[in-house]
Amino acid sequence: MTFDVLLPAGGTLKPDDAKAFGTPYKSLAKVGGQTVLESTLDAVTGLGNVRRVVLAGEAEVLAHPDASRATDKLPGGNSGPQTILNGLEALTAHDAADFVLIVTTDLPFIKTQHLADFLKRCGNQELSVPVIKSVDFAARFPGTTNTYMRLADGLWTAGCAYRVQSEAFRRALPHIEQAFAQRKSPIGLAKLLGPMFALKFVLGQLTVPQVLGKVESIIGCTGAAVYGCAPELAYDLDDREDYEYALKFS
Repeated sequence: MTFDVLLPAGGTLKPDDAKAFGTPYKSLAKVGGQTVLESTLDAVTGLGNVRRVVLAGEAEVLAHPDASRATDKLPGGNSGPQTILNGLEALTAHDAADFVLIVTTDLPFIKTQHLADFLKRCGNQELSVPVIKSVDFAARFPGTTNTYMRLADGLWTAGCAYRVQSEAFRRALPHIEQAFAQRKSPIGLAKLLGPMFALKFVLGQLTVPQVLGKVESIIGCTGAAVYGCAPELAYDLDDREDYEYALKFS
C-alpha cells in the first residue's frame, strides 16, 4: 500500500534554547552530524512505498538545502494542527492517498524501521497513535524526563508519528486544536473530556482503551492506540536538556 507523508516543521524554540541548539528551529538542529530534518527524510523515504512528501513549516526551514528532498513545500499554520491541515489540503490537491503518515520533525533518533513497525501494527482505524510504556522509554533513554499519563494500566507517553485518514482529520480539527493547546498537561486534556472523566483520571481509574473510547465519541472518528512501538517515536526535542542529552546519546 502506498501512502503520502506529511512533515510538520513549525516547531520554534525559546531564545535561550535556540542558542544551545544553534538554530531557532527544532528541525534544523544537528544530531549525529545531520539535521533532524535530514534524518527524518531519510527515515520516511526509506519506507519505499511513499508517493508524496509534504514539508510544512517556516520559510527558513523550507529554504534549507535538506528541504529539497520534499515533494512539496508550503508555509505552516498558526498552530500544530493547522499546519497539518495545510499539508493535508496540499495533498488533497494532488488526489491524496486515503491515509497519510504524519511525522513531526523534532525526533532525532527516528529510523525507517521504527516507522515501518508502527505502520505494520496499525489497523483500519481513521486515526492511529503510538503509545509507549514509561518503562520502555526509560530503558531506551535512561536518565531522561518525559510527560507521562498515569492510567490504571500503567504510565504511558504518546509518540509523534500518526497515521490518519484525511477526511476524518478535517472533521476532528476543532477538537484537536483544543487538545493541542493542552498537550503538555495530562490533567488539562482530561478536563476537556468532562468532569467525571477528569475525576476518574485523577483517581487513576482510567485505562488506555477507556481514554481512546471517550476521544472517539467526542471527535467523531475511529481511533487506535498502537502498542509495542519504538520509544524513538516519543523522544522529541522540547528544550535544551533534551538536545544536550541527544548529543551525548547519538
